[in-house]
Amino acid sequence: MEGVYDVITIGTATQDIFYSLPSDDFVLEKGAKMEIGAPFIAAGGGAVNAAVTFARQGCKPAALVRSGAARAGEFIVREAEKEHIEVWRHTDSREATGQSAVLLYPNGERTVLAHRGAANALSISEVPFKKLKAKWVYIAPAHIDAGVMEKIINHCYVQGILVALNPSATYCADGGKLLMPLLSKIKVLLANREEAGMITGIAPIQEKEIFARLDNLVDGICVMTDGPRGVWVSDGKRLYQAGIFADRKMVSRTGAGDAFGSGFVAGMLLKEDVSYAIRLASANATAVTEHLGAHAGVLTRTQFEKDTHWKQLKILSTNI
Repeated sequence: MEGVYDVITIGTATQDIFYSLPSDDFVLEKGAKMEIGAPFIAAGGGAVNAAVTFARQGCKPAALVRSGAARAGEFIVREAEKEHIEVWRHTDSREATGQSAVLLYPNGERTVLAHRGAANALSISEVPFKKLKAKWVYIAPAHIDAGVMEKIINHCYVQGILVALNPSATYCADGGKLLMPLLSKIKVLLANREEAGMITGIAPIQEKEIFARLDNLVDGICVMTDGPRGVWVSDGKRLYQAGIFADRKMVSRTGAGDAFGSGFVAGMLLKEDVSYAIRLASANATAVTEHLGAHAGVLTRTQFEKDTHWKQLKILSTNI
């Protein structure tokens, strides 16, 4: 389907504040106080992070988000617009903008204190259905109401808009109860190993059994990320498996999941090739870990195409 946008992202928008800790084994004692360096502040959230990937890959994105009325929400919009993202922002005067305090260890691991705030309260009246004209809609719902998500996905299905869904653990719980009415209407399902096990009710170590179940539920492509072990992907005909790129300089894992999911969908949008999508997703996630902030390291299309490092990922595939 030809639309006004290549892709519309729907989900959270947050202000991320990064604090660097002095050592990998640092523990802050109760009642203690310590001096730290200046924090690093960036825009984040699933919808914003994904939209940055699409924009830098040369696509035309819009992002549907909610925020509070204070400066943090305005900051998120300004940062997104710098990336040539059209922001559809609903302002909530009663709720604060979502914020995350990211405590960074020198080895790149982190602890995140997250307050979703206004981001979680998207209502059906705030969804501009007449403006949902795109080739793809990418949804990272966090804790947004399942009824709202169902109406959005049903609308896209009727209109012929392809849907990629990157659900939170909330949607995967109880055997994926909230997801079951939606799975047959989406093109790409993105989940990590634990979430895939939760959805299917199958032990996470049983990859082939998980994909046999998911392929019966999803009329499209199922992606299962597996942390440092890479990714598994099924298109219903072939099962793909790839490892990861070696980190050249890991700074923070914040945003890596969003970078992978949006990178995969960008690859499918641009090439309609699963192997290309896996390579772009993996490269994008790796590049993000090499920078501070959830999308500072997101690759442009030129960076991905010209850097030979990103061509070195081995991808295996077998018939199902």
